[in-house]
Amino acid sequence: MQQTLKIGTRGSPLALWQAGRVRDALLAAHPALAPDGIEIVVIRTTGDRIRDRPLTELGGKGLFTREIEAALGAGRIDCAVHSAKDMPTVLPAGLGLGACLERADPRDALIARAGDGLANLPRGAVLGTASLRRRAQCLARRPDLKPVPLRGNVETRLRKLAAGAVDVTLLALAGLTRLGRAEAATAVLSLEDMLPAPAQGAIAIEIRRDDARIAGLVAALDHAPTTAAVTAERAFLAALEGSCRTPIAAFAEIEGGALHLRGRILMPDGSACHEIAREGPVGAAAALGEAAGATLRREVGEDFLARIRAEA
Repeated sequence: MQQTLKIGTRGSPLALWQAGRVRDALLAAHPALAPDGIEIVVIRTTGDRIRDRPLTELGGKGLFTREIEAALGAGRIDCAVHSAKDMPTVLPAGLGLGACLERADPRDALIARAGDGLANLPRGAVLGTASLRRRAQCLARRPDLKPVPLRGNVETRLRKLAAGAVDVTLLALAGLTRLGRAEAATAVLSLEDMLPAPAQGAIAIEIRRDDARIAGLVAALDHAPTTAAVTAERAFLAALEGSCRTPIAAFAEIEGGALHLRGRILMPDGSACHEIAREGPVGAAAALGEAAGATLRREVGEDFLARIRAEA
């Protein structure tokens, strides 16, 4: 009997879409796999269970991956599919990044009840977001906005916006597009206005490092330029010891044969912003991200980082 390949994922509509995309890609890359030989296993995470508290109170990165990674490490699933931006920078022992699918548009979409961009929002508009990165970058340009926490999956947040709970929110354009809701965006923000979260728009496949069979299967799905960019961005985040309590943004891309990385760290209220840009060999993505993060950390100083943690 053929061994079933079990893919672990969260149960949100977006997470299930992503897991389905990986399943379909595996079937296309490996004709010998039978469609009924791949099972999608839904695992509820801490972030899914606790919805009435801000993410900053729940313990940082890993809120949407911890239970899935525990199942992977224990052998209850064979691989895990994540939104790459949700993954902690340090993975549990024995686990590793097996592949990244080709990245979708990494930009953020603004969805507003009135106004077609940050500059045109009504004065004092209520901004709903659980992301300190989004909040800080919005406040840096529009300090009059009134931020409030807003959590939930894509449809939940869109319903709350339509009901008037907030005047404006932001979502990853990639997620909206994957769910067929791109038309909900009233504006797509430029990278200058809103640098994305590290690894935003990328789908990551996590595996056990000692599972050669699964490693070989998922390796065929890897999009090398995306993996290089994600590696650099995650290394940048790690060097700054970033978490959901730290407004950090980063984006890397390959241009002219080199990897170009931009990074940004802000105070939660948007009152201060520090940026860095570096480029280097594509094959040294981790070193590039680590060096950029370390340089920016020295430039801003430990006092600045301590102030961020105190105010988040």
